[in-house]
Amino acid sequence: MRISSALLAALLSALALNCAAQPFAVRLGTEKIALDAPPGFTDTTNLASPRLQDFAENVNSPSNRILLFGLTDADLRRFTLGDRLEVNRFVMISTPRALEQQRVTPDQFSAYATDTLGGLGKPVQVSTDLVKYLESQPVGKSSLLEELRREPAAVSIMQAARLPPLPADTFWAKPKPQYLVSTTTHMLVRSKVLQLSLFSLSETGADLEWMRGATLRWADELKRLNPR
Repeated sequence: MRISSALLAALLSALALNCAAQPFAVRLGTEKIALDAPPGFTDTTNLASPRLQDFAENVNSPSNRILLFGLTDADLRRFTLGDRLEVNRFVMISTPRALEQQRVTPDQFSAYATDTLGGLGKPVQVSTDLVKYLESQPVGKSSLLEELRREPAAVSIMQAARLPPLPADTFWAKPKPQYLVSTTTHMLVRSKVLQLSLFSLSETGADLEWMRGATLRWADELKRLNPR
């Protein structure tokens, strides 16, 4: 029986999504940590795609090791069918390489979170028009919008920045504005430090409420998967 290339690609796409949509374990030192992507996202690390690896490394700090890099299910499906890689939302879990083999105490985690996030200053006072505020800032400058959570084992913040505009589709059209909203959550999980990152690219920066909820639910789910 012959299978068309389009059908084969669809089957491979479905297989990739089904295989990656379950929690999985990674070993950090002597600990096994259970990881999972948020609902609506799928981890891509098992695909071993150079394009996806390059994309992930470009947004990752060299001092961190990537443990999970996820695209939305729709973006991953298009990618596995051969479409151009265009993403608006993506997620990542990483861990500091320097702490990977160590057992981190709550006091050490508190000091790490303070050192990492302390230089961001106080949240800016933004009115209801986030775009107006970002347009007043230099391109690429990240602004702390709010602190989402501060607990002994978890600290979470939200940031936003104006990015260089996208090229216009036609020569008479104007370049498209582009804004990045992101959340960063540092968690102490089984004596290991995890950094959860959620990114949203848009022309309006209108994803704040979704970002808040998705970030906190994701952190709570990882806490549930690793109960001790």
